[in-house]
Amino acid sequence: MFKVIALLTRKPGLTRDEFVDYYENNHAPLITETFPQIIEYRRNFPDLTQVLRTGDTPDPQFDVITEMWFSDKSGYEDMLATHAQPEVGNRIRADESNFLDQTRIIQFVVDEREFPRS
Repeated sequence: MFKVIALLTRKPGLTRDEFVDYYENNHAPLITETFPQIIEYRRNFPDLTQVLRTGDTPDPQFDVITEMWFSDKSGYEDMLATHAQPEVGNRIRADESNFLDQTRIIQFVVDEREFPRS
């Protein structure tokens, strides 16, 4: 499996509830319809009322950790090629402008490892 993570920040002026609602009811369905290459798609919304931190550790600078799995690297590259098509990329960016601070999108490939349990 090939995994990608995105750290996304809500658009100024949106509450957390508005952000989550828009992502779950508008953007997530758009992504799953547009990119069949994504075989698993999770959105993790931090609950900062239940956080472990030390000292003056600041709040994170994002509102959701999005995880996307692909069958392999070529599936990810195919998704990127689909996104690069102007009609697709423009549609995604237009939807993102409704709820994301697009200047703060961070997406990266991860080397996911699991500790074996006995």
